[in-house]
Amino acid sequence: MPKIHPGATLTPHFRDFLRSGSPGSRGTRVRGNPRSGRSGSSGSRIRLGVGIETHLVTDGSVVYQAPMTYRRAPLAESVPVSAAADSLIAVAEHSVLGTRWIYDGTADPVWAAELIRLTETETTATRSSRTGAGQAHAHGRRLTTDEFTVSTAAIEVIRVLAPGRPPSAEPGLAGVVMGTWPPKGSEGAVESGLLAVVRTTAGRGT
Repeated sequence: MPKIHPGATLTPHFRDFLRSGSPGSRGTRVRGNPRSGRSGSSGSRIRLGVGIETHLVTDGSVVYQAPMTYRRAPLAESVPVSAAADSLIAVAEHSVLGTRWIYDGTADPVWAAELIRLTETETTATRSSRTGAGQAHAHGRRLTTDEFTVSTAAIEVIRVLAPGRPPSAEPGLAGVVMGTWPPKGSEGAVESGLLAVVRTTAGRGT
């Protein structure tokens, strides 16, 4: 079982490189200065697996989704060198684990496999256990009886979050990941909406 390291620090901190324009050049960037707090750059995180998280970041008016993976070595296997370089968010020092390469999760096969598993098994991923994290979770919902894998499905991440209901079943739509988050860093009522859509490759563009 993975070991949790209470009190461990990361340098630079998430709030620092998120404010510099991340989460990655391949999707919607976080503009302005994301606000620290319950839904800020140091706030809500949904833990999908070991070294796989989604940060929910706000600039004070909009909530953005920033999927991230943390690796002990640069991303290389099964990923073109140019794509790996484009998706690198930061290189940071973990006070216990050492150097970590932090990537936009959408470019990492490990993140894709975990999101597919979440959808296929209709699993719930909960918020990070870090003290002070706001309420947030993600839940996979399967919309087909057909089998699908990383190689037969495409994932669309919703970068700018908005409350709403899941889409209706349609040809090629394998499943969705729905989420719940505190809007604009609020400690009050939470919002629910779409985090990601999983489509079978055959259904893309139909």
